Amino acid sequence: MATLNLQREIPINSAYDVIVVGGGPSGCTAAAGAAREGARTLLVEQTGSLGGMGTSALVPAWCPFSDKEKIIYCGLAEKVFTASKAGMAHIDPKAMDWVAIDPEHLKRVYDDLVTEYGATVLFNTFMSGVEAQDGKVSAIILSNKAGLTAYTAKVFVDCTGDADLSAWAGAEFEQGDESSDLQPATHCFTISNINQEAYFSGENLHPGNKNSPIYQITNEGKYPLIPDTHACNTLIGPGTVGFNAGHIWNVDNTRPETVSKAMMHGRKIAKAFRDALAEYVPEVFGNSFLVQTGSLMGIRETRRIIGDYRLVLDDYLNLRSFEDEICRNSYFIDVHHSKSLAERSKQKDGHEEWEKTSYRLKPGESHGIPYRCLTPKALTNVLVAGRSISCDRSVQGSVRVMPVCLAMGEAAGTAAAMTTDIPACDVH
Repeated sequence: MATLNLQREIPINSAYDVIVVGGGPSGCTAAAGAAREGARTLLVEQTGSLGGMGTSALVPAWCPFSDKEKIIYCGLAEKVFTASKAGMAHIDPKAMDWVAIDPEHLKRVYDDLVTEYGATVLFNTFMSGVEAQDGKVSAIILSNKAGLTAYTAKVFVDCTGDADLSAWAGAEFEQGDESSDLQPATHCFTISNINQEAYFSGENLHPGNKNSPIYQITNEGKYPLIPDTHACNTLIGPGTVGFNAGHIWNVDNTRPETVSKAMMHGRKIAKAFRDALAEYVPEVFGNSFLVQTGSLMGIRETRRIIGDYRLVLDDYLNLRSFEDEICRNSYFIDVHHSKSLAERSKQKDGHEEWEKTSYRLKPGESHGIPYRCLTPKALTNVLVAGRSISCDRSVQGSVRVMPVCLAMGEAAGTAAAMTTDIPACDVH
């Protein structure tokens, strides 16, 4: 690609000790954690709301917060989870696993979390460049309606989900599997005006139920836009069901053209689901209405940094603990399948085949995540939290989900604040 060398003067903002880029779950707790420790903290978010996958992407339910015996994602993670449940009348306050999300309520929860500790938020703001030399980031370039501005800080926390800040600063990373293939994305959506009583009394749509109507829908082929039997769904409000359903392959969140194409395709998939369910499950969805599709694509993986420690499957299976452990994790290895296995999943035993690759820990079991997974090898004043931490691909299929991202974010933000008094700002 040809390049254009432009020189221009842009203003510099040096008001912050810690800058967190990305306002998803890890970014929110990172900003709250840093501000709580007294650091002047800025949180940069490219959309108009915080929360990422649980809000803008419409993921309808929290992955489990427990190890099947007790809650293990505590601290700010538990605070967010408790506040999320408190706004939903049909949710048992004691529920810990696969709890529904009201995305509008959760947006306010994150707003309150970040602002109550004193962090500043910039919405509708993109990171457009990174200035780094000799392993240290000196500034990031932000763009919004005010134009281009350079922001300096002592420590930067990369919660972009794609390790953008780290990669642009020169950090090494891995992406996808050995051939760079990525897990499929999902464009989540919401359907309202369903028959709630029939929804609970009828067959569960999840493919784990061998009587799920999704098998008839995909096998008969009347709705070819529905790609496979992936059909997670949750009642998120009165007569309203949130869907994490269907897969879209060849989507790379670091390549905007692939995401743009997927967003348009995802909206068609959502409409096909509504129409298919209205035909095949009319007692529940006959009068239903497709309310909304996510304003963000549900992305499962892109870059993973090369950090000072690389968490691997052996660590997961052997329930390893670490001296520099920042949290525990018990979510199963949930690597979403290839397109060929998606075709197999249209048969009931195909879903079982996918389940066999999903390693699951026993009740009460968990493994640790060391702080060194958050520190890119090549950078001295950058931390990473969220799905881009240093790990192999199989473990990424576990640590990518929202509860553990909340826990990692708090650790990163707290550490960032603790290092702001160190002259070299070495977070390793």
